[in-house]
Amino acid sequence: MAAQPLSWLGWLRATLASALRDQGALLMLVAAPIIYSFFYPWPYATQALQRVPVAIVDQDHSNLSRQIIRFAQASPRLQLRLVSGDEAEVQALMAGREIEGYLLLPPQLKRDVARGQGVVLPVLANGAYFLTNKVVLSGFGEVLGTVSAGVELKQLQARGQPPLQAAQSRSPLNLRLLPLYNLSEGYGSYVVPAVAVLIIQQLLLIGTALWVGTWFEQPRTEKNADSLWAWSARTAAFALFGLLSAGWFFGLTFPFLGYAHGGNPFGTALLLLPFCWGVAALGVALGALFADRERAMQALLCTSLPIAFLAGFSWPRESLPAALQTLGEAIPAVIGIQAFVRLNQMGAPLEGVASYGWALLAQALGFSLLAAWAVGRRSKAATLSRARQAPKAP
Repeated sequence: MAAQPLSWLGWLRATLASALRDQGALLMLVAAPIIYSFFYPWPYATQALQRVPVAIVDQDHSNLSRQIIRFAQASPRLQLRLVSGDEAEVQALMAGREIEGYLLLPPQLKRDVARGQGVVLPVLANGAYFLTNKVVLSGFGEVLGTVSAGVELKQLQARGQPPLQAAQSRSPLNLRLLPLYNLSEGYGSYVVPAVAVLIIQQLLLIGTALWVGTWFEQPRTEKNADSLWAWSARTAAFALFGLLSAGWFFGLTFPFLGYAHGGNPFGTALLLLPFCWGVAALGVALGALFADRERAMQALLCTSLPIAFLAGFSWPRESLPAALQTLGEAIPAVIGIQAFVRLNQMGAPLEGVASYGWALLAQALGFSLLAAWAVGRRSKAATLSRARQAPKAP
């Protein structure tokens, strides 16, 4: 008796079981998201860059210069490695990257300050590394700002103003900075939530394309195995893996690491549906077009870095050429990063990300049509190939 064709749920369950038995697909769809969730955020565990090694060239040797040195030693941003009067010695250390910058205190610094002359103190930092450069400049800026404020207060008090009036005269307007979404103001809290969306996409794409490539490499005898009904169930099965990966990152990893999360969980879950379906459908299409397990993986591995650049978190999308901005509109992770960071980290309402939601729906539809065409084309090619290889009747 011929076997009965599977139902839609039957094809979905069969695909899930087959993917879990495939070691390559299992690695990409299940193991890799867990590994990435711990490995990728690890280097950013300290969040903010601190204790950057620096030096001070002291050519004044006054109590004012010594006060600046003490404040630099107390700064959480700076690690004062050397105080020297020889600028050439400090420059040699900087050339060897033993320090990342230094402050020059010129001769007669205290005399010029006491006379009320404007003094400019140069800070030289390694501009090739923008993060360390920023910390060196801001760290020395805070030190000099604190010392300068103290000097100005003493001058005002010397003119007869009481301490409270001197403080108000020196700073009539004060600024208070309050971060809204990245409360730690850390680099990890900024970059990991965005990269997580790209990780989910790339692993789902590669895992799906691997499995589909294997499917077309092997002969099949199941009835209606190549029908669009069966392939829609397979796409849903791979989309389910994507939803599980997203739930792992958004629901478990982000809270564990202390990143902002849960701003709009309903909106996040709603937009994950077209996002994961679109990625899974694209993976099916690419797997069918390549029809080769190794070629699919080789082609997709090299796309992560360009997509990260197009996504707009390492460089503003508005500053990209128009052609690259248009190309990014066709990539689920590019749209997904813009949507999910707003929803999950910032708590944006659905109407605030409506344009991204419609874009993800359009991508899901477009990639589904592409997958249907690619699967149909590959199935016809496989049927013709089997017909040519079949022995002819005598």
